[in-house]
Amino acid sequence: MPPLAVTYLLLAIASFPFIYYLLAIWSSLRFFARPKEKLNGFTPPVSILKPVRGLDPDAYENFASFCRQDYPEYEIVFCVGSVDDPCMPAIERLRRDFPEQHIRVLFGSGRVAANDKVAKLVRLANEARYEHLVINDSDVRVKPNYLRHIVAPLENPKVGAVTCFYVSIGEHSFIENLQTAGMLSDFYAGLLVARELDGVKFALGPTIATTRARLAGFGGYQAIENRPGDDLLVGRLIAEQGYQIELSRYAVDTVSDYQTLGELLHKRLRWLVVMRHMRPAGHLGLIFTQGLLWSAVAVLAQPTWATAVIYFGLYFILRIAMTWLIGGYGLKQENLWRKMPIVFCWDAFALVMWAASFLRKTIRWRGGSYYIRGGELVPIGD
Repeated sequence: MPPLAVTYLLLAIASFPFIYYLLAIWSSLRFFARPKEKLNGFTPPVSILKPVRGLDPDAYENFASFCRQDYPEYEIVFCVGSVDDPCMPAIERLRRDFPEQHIRVLFGSGRVAANDKVAKLVRLANEARYEHLVINDSDVRVKPNYLRHIVAPLENPKVGAVTCFYVSIGEHSFIENLQTAGMLSDFYAGLLVARELDGVKFALGPTIATTRARLAGFGGYQAIENRPGDDLLVGRLIAEQGYQIELSRYAVDTVSDYQTLGELLHKRLRWLVVMRHMRPAGHLGLIFTQGLLWSAVAVLAQPTWATAVIYFGLYFILRIAMTWLIGGYGLKQENLWRKMPIVFCWDAFALVMWAASFLRKTIRWRGGSYYIRGGELVPIGD
């Protein structure tokens, strides 16, 4: 056993994750207990911008959900790499099935950039018909009231952008459920704590509603077309102009597309490496949110049944409470209790990925390998 002073120090540090968990529970209650946003009749014409590459699972149904909006005037604008892109049959079917909708397709970004998605968004934003823009990914599926809820907060001139949470549907495998458990218990908890402590200074890719003017305020998408974490950056750069970023209580669906553990490892590790470069202090501080690790450290420092019951018991109870508050109470996920054991698998997985992120110097992004230098993506070999 370590000296008594060291033991007490380790036991004190091991309580840090519990403080974070309690803060996450408080932040979640504050967010989800507030009244839902009221529709105010603010329905300006909207351009829905969709950069697309390849064919996601259930792509047609995802796209079609945007054609069923209860909204007076909007257009849907896709940008794909070429006429041979695998998504084109789904888009052409969409045009046939919804002839009354304004659907346009742009081919190619016309730009050379490390972040192809953002290069497409440069063109989409430039060629959109309307001032108000709603940007989302191709795996998103929405209800008919989506546009009314997402656009309404923009009536307030102090609001520069609106974003929202997303929940996965159609999970069948352990890997898909593992990803969902991580989103509900880990990623969203961190966002809600950040919102409580520092305000919302981020945006999430499945929905960003804003205007041309707000994008132009930071130089537009062309200013970040060689940078990773474009969704986060859009929110941050609009917030830096003095505008509010509204995190809506409305949530959209995303279709699960993780078929293998390797795919999940790849995405998680890429995100962590990007965060290590963009927010190094925050990334390092994640060590103090690892309740599973620190409960084990506490038991090793003072190997008694009382220590094990207190630390692992608190870890278990608080993690379950966090997950239920966000996923069950807040996002109304059915049968969430079946996923609860997977939360602890996620914690072990997330800890390993966090440690591995310090060993990675490159990331894989859309078929290419990149360094991150000076906050920008640099192709390997340059």
